[in-house]
Amino acid sequence: MISKQQFLMWQPAAPQEKSTDTYYLSLANRLAAIAKDKGLFPHYPEKAVERAALALVGYYQDVICDAGVWRSFISENRRLYGFTVPFYDDGGDYLDYELNQIDVRFMVWYSLSMNYESRRVWNPMDSEITEGADEWWRVLDEAYDESPMPEDYRLTHELEVHAEEDSDAILKLGNWLFMHCYLMTPAYALTLAEIASEFDLSKEDGLIAFQKRMEQSMVEDPTGPLALYVREWLYLMIEGKMPSVANRSASAGEHKYYTSFTKATNGEIIKFFGNYQELNSFFIDALGWEKGEEHLSQLKKGNDFILMVNREKGMLLAHDIAKCIAHPLNPYYDKRYASEHAIELLTDRGCCPGDLLRYVCENGWLPDARFENSDDSQLVSDNWDFIARCYLQQYYRGD
Repeated sequence: MISKQQFLMWQPAAPQEKSTDTYYLSLANRLAAIAKDKGLFPHYPEKAVERAALALVGYYQDVICDAGVWRSFISENRRLYGFTVPFYDDGGDYLDYELNQIDVRFMVWYSLSMNYESRRVWNPMDSEITEGADEWWRVLDEAYDESPMPEDYRLTHELEVHAEEDSDAILKLGNWLFMHCYLMTPAYALTLAEIASEFDLSKEDGLIAFQKRMEQSMVEDPTGPLALYVREWLYLMIEGKMPSVANRSASAGEHKYYTSFTKATNGEIIKFFGNYQELNSFFIDALGWEKGEEHLSQLKKGNDFILMVNREKGMLLAHDIAKCIAHPLNPYYDKRYASEHAIELLTDRGCCPGDLLRYVCENGWLPDARFENSDDSQLVSDNWDFIARCYLQQYYRGD
């Protein structure tokens, strides 16, 4: 059973109880019970299924009262990608501000994947996901016309981003979005675990330091399936558009590494190396690093290396991923290896620098990436930027 306390943690009015809470808590428990009775999602632990039920009821409440979270998500999907919901075709009959079957499929895949490490990179089209989601969708569809308007769930009503009198309400909304919203918390879970591991939470000073770090994270870290910052989510919900971005200051000139790198590579901005010795020789012979030294010697155990330069930012380095990249100048590309491991560049934090990942994917040089339990590389090719945002979060969107 999902407890009242668990349910309230996901509600915008928490810790206050509202008149409609009992109904929606009962609905979440009904979904969890149906999953257990009918054997839905048999490869997922009960707690992960309960969290998926809670997340789905959060979506359901949002759609019924148009709280703005889901509306912001699909509008930004359309702006970024031209589709409404990742992975699932809407068939041309998608209804905004209504319950949609593909919404439920996405929410079930998203919540289960983010909350269960063993199937974190599982195929969204797997029948266990789609059939279980469709079963839950039928329950929600039958209840839709009779479901009450969620009380105090729509926090954006009549708010204005720049209105001083709305500042407290916007701060409250931002806190809920970041810490407790059904759409944000699944993707943020790994970031939260990384932050928590930095502190001894059994001690008071550790808890205080953790709370300060969380306040910092709310400002600095993206969240949700699109890895947007809280400020961006707030603008989408309240203003219906992304905030304006300040222009970058003019560059001081071409980075020294860019100049020497491209001179040594006949204008190429990327170079592949089969071992550390080749890499170190390039540092010395092409970039002018000190002779006789083993530069970045901590990388000596690496199997292969990639260097890439940017005119303004300088140079980045990646290791042990060259076999996955089908660049025409990469002699180490291994299609068989890539079919098993290329997806890791999009889903494993720290595996591939964001600028390199964008460069590779924009040029179609990650053709073998596929979800676990899937041979469909096209599904990943069509959704690579979303996948990277969802899984990598600040490792992808951070500069």
